[in-house]
Amino acid sequence: MKKVLVVAFHFPPMTHSSGVQRTLKFVRYLRDAGWESVVLSAHPRAYVTAGDEQIGDIPEGMVVHRAQAWDAARQLSIAGRFPGFLANPDRWASWQLSAVLQGRRLIRKHGCQAVFSTYPIATAHMIGWRLARWSGLPWIADCRDSLFDDGYPEQPHKRAVHVALDRRMAYACRRAIFTTQATRRMYCDRYPDIDERRWQVIPNGFDERDFAAIESGPVGAAEGKPKVLLHSGVLYPVERDPLPFFGALRALKESGAVDSSSLRIRLRATAHDRHYLPILEQMAIADIVELAPPLPYAEALREMANVDGLLLFQASGCNHQVPAKLYEYLRAQRPIIALTDSVGDTAAVLREAGAANLLPLADADVLQTQLPDMLKRLERNELAVAPADVVSRYSREYGAKQLADILDQVTAQ
Repeated sequence: MKKVLVVAFHFPPMTHSSGVQRTLKFVRYLRDAGWESVVLSAHPRAYVTAGDEQIGDIPEGMVVHRAQAWDAARQLSIAGRFPGFLANPDRWASWQLSAVLQGRRLIRKHGCQAVFSTYPIATAHMIGWRLARWSGLPWIADCRDSLFDDGYPEQPHKRAVHVALDRRMAYACRRAIFTTQATRRMYCDRYPDIDERRWQVIPNGFDERDFAAIESGPVGAAEGKPKVLLHSGVLYPVERDPLPFFGALRALKESGAVDSSSLRIRLRATAHDRHYLPILEQMAIADIVELAPPLPYAEALREMANVDGLLLFQASGCNHQVPAKLYEYLRAQRPIIALTDSVGDTAAVLREAGAANLLPLADADVLQTQLPDMLKRLERNELAVAPADVVSRYSREYGAKQLADILDQVTAQ
């Protein structure tokens, strides 16, 4: 088998990150396409949350090396302060020194023919670039999203580091992979002197094996029970701000249009419960909106497939991004109510899939007007659900085949 060195911070035993799934499924299905992965990841101490729930999903016999790494904010700080160089380009910059040394050893020992590094931890791209420059191997940078954008990173010195790394990546890699067409277009415009074939798109997706392993019960609220709408995953106070939605719920509750006997909103693993709980209590909708703790991955998928509907939040400032959970939502075959900008890539994917039940995220007045009709259509089972043949385009297996084709191209060159 041909071999590729995979530089990935997000890898089991890290938990509660959708980024883990992308890399884990790539390395699983690349085997079927003729490529064996040699994984270079970080020591588990560097992860904010870790667990054994997906260790068993790492393909049997795969080489996984964990280089020394620390989280500067948690492990290298004194009274909450630490030198800035320990957090550039991110809090895990300490990973770079050990990973480059170990990566050289792994390339020599296993005869790797390409280097693949994956964002959103920018240090992974620093490592990938250094290993590719040292070895002369073709480098593929799985960027997913842009390394910098308007207002990101916020700190000027960190933004400068990201901008410089982005330019270095653009000119040194053989291919850069993004998850949406909008981000690809952004890079075509950002670097007009680079051949557009360098920029590729492999969306996030779902793993059919994961869904085949879960049990689906009867869907739909039992008589006398409230309808359940689920949001599964992190809710950012900016990029996925649910406050206008909360405001619409409060107005609907005050008017008598909804109450806890007819509707339950379950926000699973928001990562910001402390921020949202007092808001829900102040708005007097804590009886309708439930803040639920994280679940193991398989249980989270099972829950998606067994609720009445799924909620998606995505701000217009992220129009060129698509939440990774959207593809699992599509495979769960439940109605999706998406609070997002109608001209963004998230809305575009839903329209292409035939599941565009869209509401504006930021306008509480419009939400208050349109949400009752959406809920009535949910109750009558009239909301669109993506057909199974369309959903199959977003399988992880298909994405890994696309990556294998890219690896074949760059190594042939």
